Amino acid sequence: MRLRNKPWAKDKLAAYPQYVIGNPESCKGNWQQVFENNQPIYIEVGTGKGQFITEMAKAHPTINFIGIELQESVIVSALDLAIAADISNLKLLNVNAEDLLNYFDQNEVSRVYLNFSDPWPKKRHAKRRLTYRTFLEMYETILNSDGEIHFKTDNRGLFESSLMSFSDYGMLLTYVSLDLHNSEYEGNIMTEYEEKFSKMGHPIYRSETRFRTN
Repeated sequence: MRLRNKPWAKDKLAAYPQYVIGNPESCKGNWQQVFENNQPIYIEVGTGKGQFITEMAKAHPTINFIGIELQESVIVSALDLAIAADISNLKLLNVNAEDLLNYFDQNEVSRVYLNFSDPWPKKRHAKRRLTYRTFLEMYETILNSDGEIHFKTDNRGLFESSLMSFSDYGMLLTYVSLDLHNSEYEGNIMTEYEEKFSKMGHPIYRSETRFRTN
């Protein structure tokens, strides 16, 4: 999908340091100080326009949420939602997910959300998928011993390849749904893409996984 350029986005992001962290490298190992509390930290890698992460932060005030998005013209929409919500347990990072280890210390994160990530369907692009083993290695480093990865997509091919990636990595699969919206799962908060695809009749796939500790 071609993104509409928003040349003013960079300045707007810089104007709200209470939401958009401009130097996240300096926060590594100190995120609870940034939030000024000792609450668990949940991150969404590829937060898009921010509907999911904002609604999650509103619904769970005792958890700190961090949305990570590379595209300035996209994350500025997430900023608008954060401003409107006026909540203190949400921060945004306009950075590349490939550099997560620059921003989070070992065991600093309690959960990683991967929602409707780019499927990169061609085999030669498999390494770009956010569920590829190199990304799993990063998640394993920053997640604490009870940490989990929650993954949602409408793309069956991506879901199947991701389950295989989790399995090959030796992870524990604790939840799987092949049709989330027709399951008994409670508390689901939808992303913008999820709303769009579910209205088109696409089943939504979801999994929860964790790393083995021994």
